[in-house]
Amino acid sequence: MKQVQDYIRTIVDFPHEGIMFRDVTTLFADPRGFRMAIDQMLHPYAGIAIDKVVGLEARGFILGGAIAHQLSVGFVPIRKKGKLPGTVISQDYQLEYGEAIVELHDDAIKPGEKVLVVDDLLATGGTAEAGIKLIERLGGEIVSCTFIIDLPELGGRKRLEALGKEVHALCAFDGL
Repeated sequence: MKQVQDYIRTIVDFPHEGIMFRDVTTLFADPRGFRMAIDQMLHPYAGIAIDKVVGLEARGFILGGAIAHQLSVGFVPIRKKGKLPGTVISQDYQLEYGEAIVELHDDAIKPGEKVLVVDDLLATGGTAEAGIKLIERLGGEIVSCTFIIDLPELGGRKRLEALGKEVHALCAFDGL
């Protein structure tokens, strides 16, 4: 029987030499694989109160929308700087070679709302940590963070757990 990781293809030397890119588009394209991933991402939260699902740009939107639908709760995107209309709050974070900024509408999360953070891949945890900071600045309470893939060697799980956050991932791959 196929597992989630069996639907994920690896593209060697993309986007740079030495990188093993874990491509979830093949998972998304397969109806059984996609359903399996969403069901498995939902499973740990059965019976747990969640008010909003927050998806991190961009594949987190695909997963987050499907999960929010299954939970019958709202979906909120965290986007790259300049992509959201209206009033936003911003958080910068470090990239391997520079800095990036993500944004969230300033009225997207109400104080006390229980939030599930969703993305496809956990690498260094920088984007997820920036998203968590935005949610918490608005008074949201992080229930957990869930991902399809964890790249343990890059330390993202440890980084988020050091913030006191629960982390779930469906599979892990060695290497970059």
